[in-house]
Amino acid sequence: MSKKIVLTGGGTAGHITPNIALLPSLRQLGYEISYIGSYEGMEKKLIGDYDIPYYGISTGKFRRYFDLKNFTDPFRVLKGYVQSRRILKEIRPDVVFSKGGFVSVPVVRAAASLKIPCVIHESDMTPGLANRLCIPAAKKVCCNFPETMQGLPADKAVLTGSPIREELLKGSRRAGLSLCRFTEDKPVLMVIGGSLGASSVNQTVREALPDLLKDFQVVHLCGNDKMDNLLLNTPGYVQFEYLKAELKDVFAMADVVVSRAGANAICELLALKKPNLLIPLSAGSRGDQILNARSFESQGFSMVIDEDYLSPRLLVEKVQELYFNRQSYIRAMNSSQQMNAAQTITRMLDEIASGRS
Repeated sequence: MSKKIVLTGGGTAGHITPNIALLPSLRQLGYEISYIGSYEGMEKKLIGDYDIPYYGISTGKFRRYFDLKNFTDPFRVLKGYVQSRRILKEIRPDVVFSKGGFVSVPVVRAAASLKIPCVIHESDMTPGLANRLCIPAAKKVCCNFPETMQGLPADKAVLTGSPIREELLKGSRRAGLSLCRFTEDKPVLMVIGGSLGASSVNQTVREALPDLLKDFQVVHLCGNDKMDNLLLNTPGYVQFEYLKAELKDVFAMADVVVSRAGANAICELLALKKPNLLIPLSAGSRGDQILNARSFESQGFSMVIDEDYLSPRLLVEKVQELYFNRQSYIRAMNSSQQMNAAQTITRMLDEIASGRS
């Protein structure tokens, strides 16, 4: 009789793509996989490509600021809890894996009430509010950073890294060069600012182009509606709003990378062993990207520029320094314990589902 697992998590791609990254390993072990997410969230669209039963539930957001929805959302969460209990009773999974986001709270709490073991994953250095509400109900808490372990219950914390999609490891440098019409005789700098792009990074890169192009070919993933049409025919510079199937090839081609410091993005850079310069988001965030970046810097995986000090000149200097010292970053990444996260997490889930842990 096959084992069953329920995956949950949603709200942003960072709460969904690690779940997707676990699918090949779980299927290899013969698991029946189901997904619980919100009615119409991003997770419903992304999971729709993978032929997995999807269950939508009511969900609300936990806000730290005043909003009229603060009076109605608790009832939505309570409704989601009741729905989750019903769905879990119907599926009867052996284990639940949660990647976080507010939709996961009623699912994890419902599973705990039914004595179904839960494993949760925290991507950032410090747990977000949703995961903090789930930790007491979890059997294990996976995390990306050694520093996070200190703030978690010792009997639950496991340093795993973040699972990344298998296909990213299968890129072709030659295909990437062909896509961008680049040559072999100059190194490639890849700039990636996340699915929404990063306006300050985009602008600085473009201002620095005359100097960057002296030493590098530049491929720039600039985000939706962030293309600069005036630069479309610049030799050695190629822009994309975003890439899907071709992303693996562009990663394979890149010698060094400039990136934001979202947890999943930097874990992909670590798994791919790409020397990187991180420019963490500062304004309007809870500061998790800054903490993520500093941890990777202290482990020798990354260089970091504070966004407040970002300038074209500093960017060029740091990219040149990164390229010159790239082998030291690759050596540090090769010795990391946060590798093979998908296998580590799947093995743990299987042990728990089988009652061996």
